Amino acid sequence: MTETAPADCMGFVGVTTGSSSIMKVFPLWADILGLPTRTLVGHDLPMDAEPAAYRAMVEQIRDDPHHRGALVTTHKMNLYAAASDLFDELDPFAVSCSEISSISKRGDRLIGRAKDPVTVDLALNDFLPADHFARTGAEVIILGAGGSGTALSWALAERADAPARITVTARSQDKLDHLREVHRQHGTDEGLIRYVLTETAEQADALVAAAPAGSVIANATGLGKDRPGSPLTDAVVYPEGAWAWEFNYRGSLEFLHQARAQQGSRGLHVVDGWRYFIHGWSQVVADVFELTLTPDVVEQLAQAAESVR
Repeated sequence: MTETAPADCMGFVGVTTGSSSIMKVFPLWADILGLPTRTLVGHDLPMDAEPAAYRAMVEQIRDDPHHRGALVTTHKMNLYAAASDLFDELDPFAVSCSEISSISKRGDRLIGRAKDPVTVDLALNDFLPADHFARTGAEVIILGAGGSGTALSWALAERADAPARITVTARSQDKLDHLREVHRQHGTDEGLIRYVLTETAEQADALVAAAPAGSVIANATGLGKDRPGSPLTDAVVYPEGAWAWEFNYRGSLEFLHQARAQQGSRGLHVVDGWRYFIHGWSQVVADVFELTLTPDVVEQLAQAAESVR
């Protein structure tokens, strides 16, 4: 009897990977892109996983010739802290932001990249007018200084139409200190970003309420997806005409519901994380399988994903 050769696969490192839409989307994308596999394997780790767990998982991916690579979601910064030395190459974003969102292989070399600064910019450009900040004087408040918050602040600082001020919040000072150092090393204008410790949701409410009309308020905390809750209270008052951007597209999504409750009365533009999800995954799939994606191909992938949303 002839033995069947092990099949190739791609990995997904997260907390509750089985409930992600990508499990149904990936086979459709594999057909569109002509990938060598339609199999996506979830690697679930708790949010407080030990460093040894990250190292074991990276070693498993590295040592399995049929495991082509992986996308990393919630664990991007923890994985970098625990296992960055296992990689043969890290891109400048990964080193500067101390995170890894894409694990790929080139021959016997293991590559780690931080794709979020690119993907968050693509998602932002999908909904925000190119001249929005210059035209309105609006600002940005990023709730959360983890991987996604760091990526958004980086992308905004590089944007041709940069906001007058970016405020980033966190509930621990060490995350703010880390982000400040990331921007110092990058050479970001010192006056552009304000780092604010918000130990309570009420403190975050006050920052949002004081922002100029048309400001972008982004939930980059993970609350509403990996853990229930919102960085804001239900009593928050959004700026008139603000853009409320929920980075998540699945979960309890309390931030999204809070924004929608004021959509009519405050003239809000409410955006969920679906396009960020599309860009995030398509960029990493392209990295893992060494593909170049055109805007037309990305739209094909987005349309295919809509069928299982």
